[in-house]
Amino acid sequence: MKSVDEDVRFRVMRALADNPQISQRELSVSVGISLGLVNYCLRGLADKGQIKIRNFRASDRKLRYAYVLTPAGLAAKAAMTRRFLQRRVAEYEALQAEIEGLKREVEAAPGTGAASGSENPR
Repeated sequence: MKSVDEDVRFRVMRALADNPQISQRELSVSVGISLGLVNYCLRGLADKGQIKIRNFRASDRKLRYAYVLTPAGLAAKAAMTRRFLQRRVAEYEALQAEIEGLKREVEAAPGTGAASGSENPR
């Protein structure tokens, strides 16, 4: 399953934890990936023992599936959540630093700011 990005697997597992009876098509839309990639990801998660796929009846004539996270799946999701959060915090901190640098750059540029009188040019 190394060919599927960890963020994709994380988002799929998170969606399954929230709604085990979600259809593959709904999962595809929710996560923003192709239906084929959803199917591939679900098979990989099942092969790794991180989800169990169970049949249930959605109506009188339709058979649907429920995707239940196993204890191994819950542990993997928790580990992915930690790594996901670490990546997002690092991205946030880098973005904050970039914004601060740009603010300093704008403030230091000649002819900018309130002192130059160019707040409302006509």
